[in-house]
Formats: sequence, C-alpha cells, structure tokens
Amino acid sequence: VQLVESGGGLVQPGGSLRLSCAATGFVFSNYVIRWVRQAPGKGLEWVATVSSDGEFTYYTASVKGRFTISRDNSKNTAYLHMSSLRLDDSAIYFCAKGDDYPPGKGTQVTVSA
Repeated sequence: VQLVESGGGLVQPGGSLRLSCAATGFVFSNYVIRWVRQAPGKGLEWVATVSSDGEFTYYTASVKGRFTISRDNSKNTAYLHMSSLRLDDSAIYFCAKGDDYPPGKGTQVTVSA
C-alpha cells in the first residue's frame, strides 16, 4: 500500500490550495479515503472523508464550507481542495485508506502572511 501526498506549499490567509493523494498497491475504489493533519506539537486531527464511490463526504466542523474532498477512481487519486485558508490550517496533511494509520510522509501546508 502506498499513498503519496502532494500539492502543499506556502499560502497567504484567505488563499487556496489543492492537495492530491496518489494511491497504489490496493484496489482504490474499494476504500474510503481520509485526510488528516498534524500541526506542530499536536496529534493527528481528522479533516475529511470521502466514500469509496465519492458520493458521500464528511468534514470536521472547522473546515466545513471551506474544504472539499473528492476522488477520481479512474486515476486512483483523491483530492482535498482547501479555500479561505486560515493560520490554524497550517499542518502536515496526510491521506489514509479506511481506518489505517497514514503510511505516507504527508505534504506541508503553511498559511502565513
């Protein structure tokens, strides 16, 4: 199982980024995909989940209305589109399948003026 996150970077408050999660080594369309994040000095925080077929999405309260999770099963890739970014969104963002611990290195998102 391999999940590779990309798309992070430095962005100003109010800006947008789109993160990608490229999957290999398993049947991508069989699993829900989660995005989680870890801010400096803190534990993993669940951010969003997309169902295996992409029909259902769920968000933690702090990102609802600002973030959109999606997936393209034909490309074995999930996405997290983030807008109206805030300082407290700064973290390393990871994707994971099902209830697994995130296997990848994540992608750094830094929101700073």
